[in-house]
Amino acid sequence: MPDATLYIQILAGLGAIILMTAWVPMIMRKMPLSLPIVCVVAGAALFTLPALRPFAVHPLQHPIAVERLSELVVVVSLMGAGLKIDRLIGLHSWALTWRLLAIAMPITILLVAALASSLLGVGLATALLIGSSLAPTDPVLASDVQVGAPGEGEEGEARFALTSEAGLNDGLAFPFVNLAIALTGLSFGIEAFGRWLLIDLIWKLLVGLCMGYGIGRALGYLTFHLPNVAKLSRTGDGFVALGAALFAYGLTQLAGGYGFLAVFVAALGLRHASRDHSYQHRLHEFAEETERLLMMMMLVLFGGMVMHTGLLARLDARIIVFTSLTILVARPLAGFISLSGSQIPRWEKVVISFFGIRGMGTIYYLAFALNQADFPDPAKLWSIAALTVLVSILLHGVTVTPALQFLDKWQARPNTDAGRPPSM
Repeated sequence: MPDATLYIQILAGLGAIILMTAWVPMIMRKMPLSLPIVCVVAGAALFTLPALRPFAVHPLQHPIAVERLSELVVVVSLMGAGLKIDRLIGLHSWALTWRLLAIAMPITILLVAALASSLLGVGLATALLIGSSLAPTDPVLASDVQVGAPGEGEEGEARFALTSEAGLNDGLAFPFVNLAIALTGLSFGIEAFGRWLLIDLIWKLLVGLCMGYGIGRALGYLTFHLPNVAKLSRTGDGFVALGAALFAYGLTQLAGGYGFLAVFVAALGLRHASRDHSYQHRLHEFAEETERLLMMMMLVLFGGMVMHTGLLARLDARIIVFTSLTILVARPLAGFISLSGSQIPRWEKVVISFFGIRGMGTIYYLAFALNQADFPDPAKLWSIAALTVLVSILLHGVTVTPALQFLDKWQARPNTDAGRPPSM
């Protein structure tokens, strides 16, 4: 039976993806490649098979599925990012994070929106959507530049800043995506702007923060501080991390807040409820493994979409220039401006500013907005987003390993001059 044969082929392909999830990161640990690059290439190759070609579909054909799948990947990734951070939250200890969130992200949104308006000729709402979708550093694809597992001590300033920024700026981009959606309405004015300011910018952020804090504290108590016989940590089950992520996200969304923000804050609460407990490693391992598997599946599909569905069909010279300026100028410039005056060495500022990786968050925000409002030429918007994500995967994936090895070598030198790199 043809259907049975196809089913078996899909199972075999899924098994290959799972094996790649376990083996590829070890093989490429010291290579100037990344797991996302391998996934995209594998997807482009796999979907050349006639039996699999029908499963390579354009996002506009299944917009809800694209939104939900990318949403799930981001939620799991945010839980994993929060669980690996050792540093307690504070104004000084998280100073780089606050700079990136309060200065770099708004500047990036403005610069990218201005580029979209001037180069691509799009309207205000579309330009703002492009800017806010491409501004956040992605918590999924940025895992190679993040801190190590709980308690491992791999928390240099560059890795910490990128991890904490990626954990928080997905939630903080939401108000601007919602503003872009509101701008598509015919009656947008002072009253509508005031409503956006009070509800989307202030209220939903506060709900996300408060719900995340409350859920994180409650889960931390249930996991580590109940009488010994009732502690969730006694189960040893890592899937508690997945349950915590979905619970925090769903409850916060139902309460009218930003679930992405709540998940990361809840993960921090769970992480710091008992910082040295061995169960923290199990929670983090499960979240990381789940995230990696979901990411690989999404990027394999993305590779098939890029090569076989016309996802890049609307590209032209202006979009290529726009993408280049977004990745090579807008984010690095905004990052460097935000870090001006900080006491970290110049080479760490360069690494933090350059590795503003774009990925699943961009796909989610674009899918979400297109499902909420009518934006002109959605196929062109998908081509813009797809090219930006693809270039980011390739460029940042090739450069991340040598860049971090260079930074680690430079930091390890005694009496390192902050302005002079080491000899290679």
